[in-house]
Amino acid sequence: MQRNYALVTGATGGLGSAFSELLAKEGYALLLTGRSEEKLAALQQRIQGEFPQTEIRIYAADLAETDSRNRLMEGIREEGLALSLLVNAAGADIQKGLTEYTQEKIAFQCRVNFEAAVALSRFAIENRAEHLDILHISSVSGIYPMPYFAIYSATKGALTSFSQALREEMKGRGVFVTAVLPGAMPTREDIKEQIKGQGLWGKLAAKSPKVVAEKSLKAVRKNKRKVIVGFWNKVMRIATCWLPAAWRMKFIAHRWSKISKDAF
Repeated sequence: MQRNYALVTGATGGLGSAFSELLAKEGYALLLTGRSEEKLAALQQRIQGEFPQTEIRIYAADLAETDSRNRLMEGIREEGLALSLLVNAAGADIQKGLTEYTQEKIAFQCRVNFEAAVALSRFAIENRAEHLDILHISSVSGIYPMPYFAIYSATKGALTSFSQALREEMKGRGVFVTAVLPGAMPTREDIKEQIKGQGLWGKLAAKSPKVVAEKSLKAVRKNKRKVIVGFWNKVMRIATCWLPAAWRMKFIAHRWSKISKDAF
């Protein structure tokens, strides 16, 4: 009997680990990747403590580095593993004005948020089982241009666009693609403080990594093209879509220019 292998990127992050645990519960064999081998090993131990029968293979890789990414893909290919699910959950949420970036940080964020997802999608399609689901974790931040969050919002907007276009290309070929657009998730302490600083709206719009992972997998099972996670995030989209772009960006710039954070 062929095993259902799921490749999860950003597995050691809050959302990635939530996906990993849910997929283990569903009976998937897990291929987990993240930058830290130590954190991957700890995640592997934790999941196998709860689900002893789960097959878990870990691959430390920096998705921003082409050679590291290629070694990850080659390692999976050499083991002859056919993918049933790809979860692109890795992301870099650097937030600052463009002039505060270094050239290296520009490349890092673009490669992690977009280039790696595209490269791994191609890899998954080439090394797929009879049925392959590809799940891209985008963001509501990619719906509109966001001053002072410009690179993040641009890469997430590109990921949503790519996901929908790839879905059309793959019709009739056993490959199904879903883009999920969550809002803020209370994972790291800096994000929790940021959500708290947004007051009632931040509290209403934020969803836990577990909820986002559950909603995402539900969308995959229903073969959804694109899903915005959270009632209030959907309300925001509907309520603001009719506003002139200049108004939206002025409001965003005023709010987000007060916040700055680098890659973790």
